[in-house]
Amino acid sequence: MVIHPYKESGTWMFDDNSKELMKEPFVAGMPRIIEFMTDMNGIKNAEDGFTALFSNQPFPDTDLELKWVREEYGGNWYKIKLDTILNKEDEWEGWLCPALMKYFDKVPKEIYVKVENLTEA
Repeated sequence: MVIHPYKESGTWMFDDNSKELMKEPFVAGMPRIIEFMTDMNGIKNAEDGFTALFSNQPFPDTDLELKWVREEYGGNWYKIKLDTILNKEDEWEGWLCPALMKYFDKVPKEIYVKVENLTEA
């Protein structure tokens, strides 16, 4: 699956007409994870938009694996472990809102993500 996040008024968000989602925001820890991924991958002008590919199954060249932690407020918390990326003992959590279920039949235990510049996808 593919979305094209961008930053507007200081908030990361995305549009997906096929899912009837417009200006769907990323909140509660997800902005930090997005900025980490785009910085790590040298995404140019990420605020203007980038491509995020994601799946509940591993795929080649995955940048990040989000692991399910718990449900809260109708959405789901996921964590990333930085030891697998940066050899640092640290975990970050981010919350994905109920719009996640427009992409999956059931809450995925793992979400694999790859980010690219818009022109690469």
